[in-house]
Amino acid sequence: MPLPWKTILTNVPWSDVLGKAPQIADSAKKMWKGMGRKSADAAEIDPAGETIAPDADFSARLSLLETANRKLRTQILASSELIQTLSEQNVQLVAQIENQRQHARRQTWALAATALLASLALLLAWQPRLTEFFA
Repeated sequence: MPLPWKTILTNVPWSDVLGKAPQIADSAKKMWKGMGRKSADAAEIDPAGETIAPDADFSARLSLLETANRKLRTQILASSELIQTLSEQNVQLVAQIENQRQHARRQTWALAATALLASLALLLAWQPRLTEFFA
């Protein structure tokens, strides 16, 4: 049985989906930009894009690594918020699809019952003519 896509798509809460779309797009852009800044050697480049001198003192290297750690945590939090938003929308869509599937099942049973009743009514209406024809 084909899916009733038109019915499914008309029952999706598009106002919620469209309302959250800019937020999701911005978060995805931020996440992509954050993941896209790969460095050849992460220990040699700080988060601001400046090169750390190999002979720099320990405290300077440590402060730059802590800054990088904070930025990475911020990116991870932004990614987790994006994933949470997407998963919430996925749950809503799955619930809507399940609701539509149950609705389609009920309609199928109602259609089958209606077809059976219509067949019986037609048979009863044509019974005198059928008995005359077969007699």
